[in-house]
Amino acid sequence: MVLDEQGAILVLYRSRNNEIRLPKGHVEARELLEDAAAREIREESGYADLQLITSLGVQVVEFDLPEKNQHVMRQEFYFLFRLGSPRQVARDAHELQFEPGWLKLDEAVVHLSYETEREFVRRARAWLDRGDEGLVHTR
Repeated sequence: MVLDEQGAILVLYRSRNNEIRLPKGHVEARELLEDAAAREIREESGYADLQLITSLGVQVVEFDLPEKNQHVMRQEFYFLFRLGSPRQVARDAHELQFEPGWLKLDEAVVHLSYETEREFVRRARAWLDRGDEGLVHTR
């Protein structure tokens, strides 16, 4: 999850699935979790100037993929990053399915497509409300 200086978070719009989601992806071999998170953010959104703020924890997620006749159970780890600059790098063609945008935390809790992601936005809000790091409060 990426927070900008106005207190908005980065979301990805994917029109083919009619969804709004947070950047995320898979960890590569020998990759640290926070490095994987930063890499996935960069690949999916183009934003590369990121500073890690904190871990927001982990959650086990289960869902079915009926089109593949598959049940998925996985751990999802979330981190909060601060956007260092609005500079973006080029993205691979297959990542252009994601249109980056920004939502205030309250808007994200309403509009994100997945409850797990909404829960992590609430965790980020709670962390920010504690006043850690002197970050912008978004209420």
